Amino acid sequence: MEIAELKQRWVGSTFDSAEFKISEERIVGFAKACGDPDPRYSDPTHPDFQAAPTFATQFHGHRMFPDDFPPLGPRDGAFDAGKCVVWHAPIRPGDTLIAKSQIADIYEKTGRSGHMLFIVHRMEFFNQQDELVSVVDWRLLKKS
Repeated sequence: MEIAELKQRWVGSTFDSAEFKISEERIVGFAKACGDPDPRYSDPTHPDFQAAPTFATQFHGHRMFPDDFPPLGPRDGAFDAGKCVVWHAPIRPGDTLIAKSQIADIYEKTGRSGHMLFIVHRMEFFNQQDELVSVVDWRLLKKS
């Protein structure tokens, strides 16, 4: 399937949602695992206690791709090509996050190692007031 056809058919449609309950322990555990000593993220008694800006990167939905997304071929040669996080508002203990997944982009590049296909999986995280708190773009790289 051509890139233009893939983009037209798949980019922009929400295909999955998942719910995550946020606890004080999970926020502190994430800060400790990342080695972040900032008391806003590691001390629940801090007056502005909240999750670190990259906190939402730990969550995954039920599916990585839409049910009928075309296969990418053999697993070897496909790998995580990084994440981009855009923080919008604090995530706090007691929040319930709803994450909505979509394919945000599909593009090709040619580099020293040859032809590469990138698929950007986007998760938008909303709190219980339907306020956007974080957007995480995850890139999958498939070498051809």
